[in-house]
Amino acid sequence: MPKHILVGYDGSETARRAYLFALELAACAGARVQVLSVLQIDNGADTAALMMTDNGRERLEALNAEVKALRPEAGVPVAVDLIHGSPGDALLSYVARHGVDHIVIGHTERGALARWLVGSTSTDVLAKAHVPVTVVR
Repeated sequence: MPKHILVGYDGSETARRAYLFALELAACAGARVQVLSVLQIDNGADTAALMMTDNGRERLEALNAEVKALRPEAGVPVAVDLIHGSPGDALLSYVARHGVDHIVIGHTERGALARWLVGSTSTDVLAKAHVPVTVVR
């Protein structure tokens, strides 16, 4: 059974369902939940300046409030974090650095053109993860 569950969270309906699923799984397994939101940065000239000036404090507070509002009395330890990067790579890097043993992510159906242009975080994570992954629709 998992002991440290990572939830990729972008505020979408499927991300909210993934978070609620992770809470249930954690309650059954006696695990803790780590909610991770990734701020995707375009590769423009202002990327470094944005990352240096945006500490994300206000965004993190808003994310904490949003997650807590979904289930105020979760009954399991929940931590929230916010990082910059490419969503799939950031989630997988977090898993490796923090001993996560299960990933839960939402999946939003996109058309073939959108998948080709911007990719799919859930597909990326499924292809590269070395821990179990649950994709919630």
